[in-house]
Amino acid sequence: MWGKISWARLLWIVTLGLVGSAIYLGGTRFQTRNIPQTSPPKPTSTHSHSSSSEPVQVPNFDPHAAPKAIFRLAQIDTIIPTGNRTEITPYLVQPNDSVFGIAAKFNLRPETILWSNYDLLQDNPHAISVGMELNIPPLDGIYYQWKEGDTFESVANNFKTEADKIINWIGNDLDLTNPHIETGDMVMIPGGKREFQQWLIPTIPRGASGVSAGVYGNGVCSGIYDGLIGSGGFIWPTSNHALSGNDYWAGHLAIDIGVYVGEPIWAADHGVVVFAGWATGGYGYVVMLDHGNGYQTLYAHLDSVRVECGQSVLQGQTIATGGSTGKSTGSHLHFEVRYLGGFVNPWFVLP
Repeated sequence: MWGKISWARLLWIVTLGLVGSAIYLGGTRFQTRNIPQTSPPKPTSTHSHSSSSEPVQVPNFDPHAAPKAIFRLAQIDTIIPTGNRTEITPYLVQPNDSVFGIAAKFNLRPETILWSNYDLLQDNPHAISVGMELNIPPLDGIYYQWKEGDTFESVANNFKTEADKIINWIGNDLDLTNPHIETGDMVMIPGGKREFQQWLIPTIPRGASGVSAGVYGNGVCSGIYDGLIGSGGFIWPTSNHALSGNDYWAGHLAIDIGVYVGEPIWAADHGVVVFAGWATGGYGYVVMLDHGNGYQTLYAHLDSVRVECGQSVLQGQTIATGGSTGKSTGSHLHFEVRYLGGFVNPWFVLP
């Protein structure tokens, strides 16, 4: 057999064998180098122990020593949260109180105070007086005296709310299986509202006013006047620019500015005096200016009046002094701005 194989062929076979062996051994070596050699993790311990460590010593217990710990005394009585108010709260009017301020103390809308005390205030926020006791409802709405013929549906419709709110209000303490309210009983109308019945001095133009002094007070000016025309821009009528009482809201179409008794009150713009003196309805001493451009301004609860009917005044001129006349619980200036007979929020025109 060997004799039939040439030396060249034999050499070729041997060479192929050597090359194959080299490739095999190289691949094995390559794989061996790329296989990570790991050893099982050695157990670790967070505590070191040695035969020389000292034994743990337990401290001596002293029953008379004060304990080093936080402690509290036992409460014999359990404190139970009071929850939301469900009853009417009586409130005694204090000096410098206002409907707006009282409402803020009880987190109510000022309208709620007026609507729930109609027999005393007649929807007039200036009708409060020191020492007067008001009913403060537990929530916004109307505190109402039930009348003969009233039904839950009719009362709810009159006050723009829902009958179920009246029946289900826990403070009304009604039998839900047979709800009934006696004539004359006071009941809370949650969310109820109605129109205001406001008493206001009418807007008096510098022409023929036709306003009766017998109805609105002796300060009414009845003549036909002519004089300065306003600039259309307003200044503050007082040196103080902060409220002291009612802000502008639906039941109080003015702002109450804090003043001292006797402090000068200035004309907010040029104009002609159309009211100067005492006014009925709780305003006290009043000055009203017609500015000849559709605007009128009114200054109330004055201590004294320094102008007269028909007089032209300049912007910034002293027209009165601050006070607390009429229905007022403290010194302030009731300041109104009107345009074409309607009321304007003074904050919109004051600088």
